Amino acid sequence: QAFLPHLRAAGEGHVVNLSSVFGLVSIPAQSAYNAAKFGVRGFTDALRMELEIAGDGVSSTTVHPGGIKTNIARSARISPSAVQLAGGGDPAREFDRIAMTSPKRAARQILRAVERDRRRALIGPDAKLFDLMSRLPSGVVQRILVEGAKRRAR
Repeated sequence: QAFLPHLRAAGEGHVVNLSSVFGLVSIPAQSAYNAAKFGVRGFTDALRMELEIAGDGVSSTTVHPGGIKTNIARSARISPSAVQLAGGGDPAREFDRIAMTSPKRAARQILRAVERDRRRALIGPDAKLFDLMSRLPSGVVQRILVEGAKRRAR
């Protein structure tokens, strides 16, 4: 809301909103985070269509990063119930284990998506996997995630 009028006045620009892979597929113990990230996705999708209708040279992209090798997991507040659902391990250590993409590579992928005016940018191979999962019937995906969470909790 703050920058869009300036971009429109300039006749060009691009809005990049950061969602998450959790804006593609819901994950147990992440309900509030899922809601926020699905909200970013819906907001940016609608904004993109509004910008196309206006035809004023401004566009938008939703970014769905997977695990990026940053310190985000170390500074995150994690509820005890989420830790329990994850099997009681150290969430930051688990994140470090699965994060696949460097920040530099993520930045390059985001810039390339903006240059190509992509609606969505899937950052990292894990984001592509989440995107594929999102295309499966929700009942199938949810059963797999529930069974995985149950196994980890044992």
